[in-house]
Amino acid sequence: MWPFSRKIKLELPDFWWEYEAHFKEKLPEVIHENTFVVLDTETTGFSMTKDRMLCIGALKLHDNNIVVKDSFEAYIQQEHYDSESAEIHGILKKSKRDSMSELDALKQFLVYAKNHILVGHHVMFDINMINAALKRNGLPKLKNKTLDTESLYVRTLLISTVVQRKERYSLDDLAKKFSISCKDRHTALGDAFITAIALLRIIEKLKPNKLKDLLR
Repeated sequence: MWPFSRKIKLELPDFWWEYEAHFKEKLPEVIHENTFVVLDTETTGFSMTKDRMLCIGALKLHDNNIVVKDSFEAYIQQEHYDSESAEIHGILKKSKRDSMSELDALKQFLVYAKNHILVGHHVMFDINMINAALKRNGLPKLKNKTLDTESLYVRTLLISTVVQRKERYSLDDLAKKFSISCKDRHTALGDAFITAIALLRIIEKLKPNKLKDLLR
C-alpha cells in the first residue's frame, strides 16, 4: 500500500525552498519593524499570457526610510517586443543594458523579496506578471503578503458630497497629490521610488498602529 498520508516534497530548485523557508518566520506586528519591498514592473503589454516583463525594479522601505542603497533592478532578455509599449518605458529591443534570462531575474528577485510585504501601485498587475513568469518556469506563485497604494490612498480621502471620488487613481495622481517628482516616471525603479514615497505619505495620514491595520 502506498503511504498516501506522507507529504511528498515537490521537485523544485533549492532557491525556491530557500525562499519558502523565510515564511516560517512571523512578520513583526509593529509597522516600523517590518521591511516593505516596493516594486514595479515594465512589460510589453497587459496580457498575462502573451506579454512579458522587461524589467523588475524594487526598493526596500524600513523604519520609515527608503533604503536606496539596497535597490533591485533586473532587465530581462526580450523574446517578445512591442514598439508601442517601448515608447512608454523606453526599453529598446537592442538595448545596451545588461540583461538576464527570465529565470535568473526571478531567482534574484526571490532572494531580494524574502518574506517581506510587497507593495505596488495596482500591485496585483505586477504580482500576476511575476506569477505568470514563475509558472512558465515550473515554479509556484509568490507567497508574500501585498499592499496596494491605490487602495491605501483611497482610505485617506474624506467622505464628501462636494468632492466626487474617482473610480481609479493613477500613480501620477498620487505624485501630484504628494508633490513627488516624476523625473524617472515609467522606469521600473523610478516608479518604485515614487510609490515608496507615496506609501510613506499615506502611512503618515493613516497613522496605523499595527501591521494588521494596513493589511486589513
